[in-house]
Amino acid sequence: MPKLKTNRGAAKRFKRTASGKFKRSQSHLRHILTKKSTKRKRHLRSSSLIHPSDHASVKQLLPYS
Repeated sequence: MPKLKTNRGAAKRFKRTASGKFKRSQSHLRHILTKKSTKRKRHLRSSSLIHPSDHASVKQLLPYS
């Protein structure tokens, strides 16, 4: 059986937590930042967990995580 390939785009976006869930970073923090409030940008810095319905998809993209 050949080895499975990891999706490199997903590997850069998701990290696995110790409990087996996947964490992700928030979007909308790359450009056009002048019109966004400081509070909005500060809250976007925090990471969050992916939705449970997407867990199977991400697990398939990252077989060795």
